[in-house]
Amino acid sequence: MNDDAEFKPEEETPGPVKSFWAHLDDLRSALVRSVIAIGIALVVCLLLSPKLVEILEYPLSRIDKFESPKPTVTFQLGGTQLGPYVVTREQFPALPPGDAPHAVYQLGVVQVGKDQVVALKLLPPAPGGDAGLRVKLHNFAPAEAFFIAFHVSLYAALIVSSPFWIFFLGQFFLPALKIRERQVFFTWVGWSLALLLAGVLLTYFALLPLALRASMEYSDLLGFSALDWRADDYISFVTKFILGMGLGFQFPIVVLLLVKLGIVTHQHLSRYRRHVIVLSFVLGAVLTTPEVITQVAMAVPLCILYEACIWIAWYWERKKRRASAVIDV
Repeated sequence: MNDDAEFKPEEETPGPVKSFWAHLDDLRSALVRSVIAIGIALVVCLLLSPKLVEILEYPLSRIDKFESPKPTVTFQLGGTQLGPYVVTREQFPALPPGDAPHAVYQLGVVQVGKDQVVALKLLPPAPGGDAGLRVKLHNFAPAEAFFIAFHVSLYAALIVSSPFWIFFLGQFFLPALKIRERQVFFTWVGWSLALLLAGVLLTYFALLPLALRASMEYSDLLGFSALDWRADDYISFVTKFILGMGLGFQFPIVVLLLVKLGIVTHQHLSRYRRHVIVLSFVLGAVLTTPEVITQVAMAVPLCILYEACIWIAWYWERKKRRASAVIDV
């Protein structure tokens, strides 16, 4: 028996043969373990929900990176805050030093002789507060804070527990694959995770602040105040935007899989380039605010990824033709 005959059974043999009910029992065990892992992660994330919300609020602090910062003033009267208002040093000489300070003044009354006059007291910034954050998030229902914490914690629990539930589900599916098929599967999954992470990071650090800034500018153009937002709407927008871009970055994986399966070719991809460009702008309008800046910011990465798919498909076809020519010779 030659070496190929000795190696082939080991390479081609899938997992152990089981009955239908045995497979069903394995699937049930995998699902139960996955749910337990997600449940444990959910409890931990609920305890850390303030930190998770703070992470999602970070893009708000980067809004002013896209414009020249301006000094703002907020007046506090009892438990009510008025502002922030954009001012200049000529209008309000008492501003603290700095290029673009955000000052909070408490309105009060002091006795000067026999008269009472209104006085302003500069308040120090709250420790860990959002003194430089112009947009304020608000809850408008008694249970709204709990639902926000639960939604944020659920998303975070799915991410944190993903290594565990992916491992449990992998124990059910992978035995059905041959060794070569597993190698190919892990390669494609690795690229998929890399693109997913790239899409999430690009959205979180660049596209989200740009989209939020554009939303504020459009509100100002219509004459509406854009400094007070509903927290539930903001969290929903941010999570859907990040998830949408992460899924959008899976587009090259789908295209290249179709190329590998022989369903589409390099010529097909080149022919439909204009259609993909239009589709990218449509996705930009659906997943972000419907204005030009964020549509372009989302469409450009998708178009670049599609162009990369065209060149990769061309390289694969060229490599395949060369291999066929060598075999024929």
